[in-house]
Formats: sequence, structure tokens, C-alpha cells
Amino acid sequence: MNETKLVVEKPTKQVLEEYSKISIRYKVESVYKLQYIRSGLGGIMLVEEPVKPQFKDYDSNDDNPSLLINQFDLTNWAVISAFEGEKRVGGAILAYNTKGVNMLQDRDDLVVVWDIRVNNEYRGMGIGTKLFQECIEWAKENDCTRLKVETQNNNVVACKFYASQDAKLSNINKFVYADVPDEVQFIWSIDID
Repeated sequence: MNETKLVVEKPTKQVLEEYSKISIRYKVESVYKLQYIRSGLGGIMLVEEPVKPQFKDYDSNDDNPSLLINQFDLTNWAVISAFEGEKRVGGAILAYNTKGVNMLQDRDDLVVVWDIRVNNEYRGMGIGTKLFQECIEWAKENDCTRLKVETQNNNVVACKFYASQDAKLSNINKFVYADVPDEVQFIWSIDID
């Protein structure tokens, strides 16, 4: 196996189309359930519970990264791509300083990891960690004070990954997804030094 090379790219139509060929599909075998302590006054405990295994594919919705170019001004965005030789095996899309991106809160010192994915054959090899660390470096280079990333309570593997990268669970939003009411939005954050 070749060494993984990371390349920062502009989010052109071609780059996003190539990026979108990497599957984001994952297997759901457990979810985090919210347990309120004293109606939330004592905190919220996340309890991992097994579920009947099923697959989730964000790209099966209207969320495919190749469509971003039609939805936002991507001038300030970046794509960090991971290559093994000539093969694109992973990547991350960074949203920065863009009107209409709610998670950016109309601020120019935040960056959002809009999407991060690694080809199924290459998962568990440290590529996701390399990509995420490069996202943090990009944020530093662009004078950002915080990096944010969204996931859901049914992506336990991603939650554990972000926690392993020293991200902190900063927001739990239970009623965000009207079309999938059992899913809870988790926002993870890293303060940039």
C-alpha cells in the first residue's frame, strides 16, 4: 500500500463529482439514546443501545456533495482529498465564511467540516484521523477559533471518532430532522489554539 497523500483542493464541479464517488454508507448497529437526569437539570446521559443492523447512506438523500456547487457560494470552501497513489480514497469538505450556512453563525472565525468520508476498503487505517487533523490545520491557517462537525445519534462510530480527536459534544438538538424524528443532531466542536 502506498503512503496516503493529502491534497487541499478548490471545490470545483469536477472535484466534487470525483469526491462524491467515495461512499459515505455505513452500518448502524447501535444508537445513542438520550436519558434526561432530573428533566435535564442534572444533565443528559447518552446511553449506547444496540439496534437491528441497517445501513445508512447520506448520499441517497438530496445531500450529495456534487450538488453543493448549486446550493452555496463555495469561494471560501476547501476540499481535503486523501490519495493512495492516484486513487481518491477519502476526503473532507470544509465550509468557511459563507452566508446561508447556519452552523457558521454569520461569523468568519468558524469552520464546519461539512462532510468527511473514507472509502470502505480504507476505513480503519488512520486516513480519517489524517483528514481530520488536516482540517484542524486548515482552520488554524485561516485564523479560525473553532471547528464544528455535525453527526447524528445513529452514527456511533463517527461520535467515537470525533471524541477520540478531542472534539467535545457541544450541541444536542432533538427536533432538527422532521423527516427522521428518531435521529438527534449532535454538533461536535474543537476550539482552535
